[in-house]
Amino acid sequence: MDQIYRIQNVENIPSPSLVVYRDLVQKNIDRAIEMVDGNVSKLRPHAKTHKTAEIVEMERDAGILKHKCATLKEAEMLAQNGIKDILIAYQMVGPNIKKYLSLCQRFPEVDFKVIVDHQDAVTALSKTTVECGLHVNVMLDLDVGMHRTGVPVSDKAVEIYETIDKSDGLQPCGLHVYDGHIHDTDILERINSCNKSLAQVEQMQDKLSAKGINVPLIVMGGTPTFSVYAKTPGVEASPGTFVFHDYGYVSNYPDLGFIPAALLLSRVISIPTSTRFTLDLGHKAIAADPDGKRGTILNIENAEVDTQHEEHWAINVPDSTQIQIGQEMYVCPTHICPSVALHTYYYVIESDGYYRETWDVIARDRSVG
Repeated sequence: MDQIYRIQNVENIPSPSLVVYRDLVQKNIDRAIEMVDGNVSKLRPHAKTHKTAEIVEMERDAGILKHKCATLKEAEMLAQNGIKDILIAYQMVGPNIKKYLSLCQRFPEVDFKVIVDHQDAVTALSKTTVECGLHVNVMLDLDVGMHRTGVPVSDKAVEIYETIDKSDGLQPCGLHVYDGHIHDTDILERINSCNKSLAQVEQMQDKLSAKGINVPLIVMGGTPTFSVYAKTPGVEASPGTFVFHDYGYVSNYPDLGFIPAALLLSRVISIPTSTRFTLDLGHKAIAADPDGKRGTILNIENAEVDTQHEEHWAINVPDSTQIQIGQEMYVCPTHICPSVALHTYYYVIESDGYYRETWDVIARDRSVG
């Protein structure tokens, strides 16, 4: 195991716990700024990974002043920590419309943007916005191939954008484009996939331009495609996972240059056979996502993860006789983002390897009051 992860006073940290290495987070932030050639105006990092005020502060201190998020609680956290330009990349429906507008009223100095992809959503948002006496910025969510949310390039997409423009209380302000379907591990193939997304964005811009409609803002991508959009003129890049990174991204996208900065600390609670031991790291502490290998043990060679339950994770090794009850295990999750939401706080590890404080995962909940 790389010695940068060794915790000097690990006996003071219970398990299972989420541990975050402050200096490695800073290196990842610095790397993101390097990738946009120091032009922080191109960065709109996604808060969904860390959900934490202290990391917002680190990004703000680095000059990053625009952010993206998925939940109202994340938006509230960002606003409470001095961020004045916040994109909520989630369509507001039902009671969340009033909750969103209440947030706008509580923080009138903040430019809260929200996305839509359906005429009914535009109508409902406009109606309630007018009732509240507000005016909000709205982005069209464009589907370029993921087919999770958004509307594909089409006359229908143009009509929705025009509806935003004509609706009371709403101001269209651009296109939101998430390309989570792009998983190419080869960088040249990834660039080609991104270019296909960019071509669709350009096509949509042309359609709107033909109607005399300007598109002032384009927000694109996540961490895997960040290196492409970081160099694309006229695009704000919105990576999220990069602050912590994880085993899945290190394995699939080594060209990005980010470092895993958050691990799960676990301990051996049982040694049932001569080739098997069990950790206190069930899927209530490390996300049951993705299917298959959900994490890798850094400090034990030839460890193969096996059956996982709510509070247990069985691990197979050639010889478990060298394993001890209570032995610490450092686990790098395959997908860090959903794992963060399982913990109420981080144990923060300093550059000297010591834990001295915790940071609350204050946006762990989804909604606001």
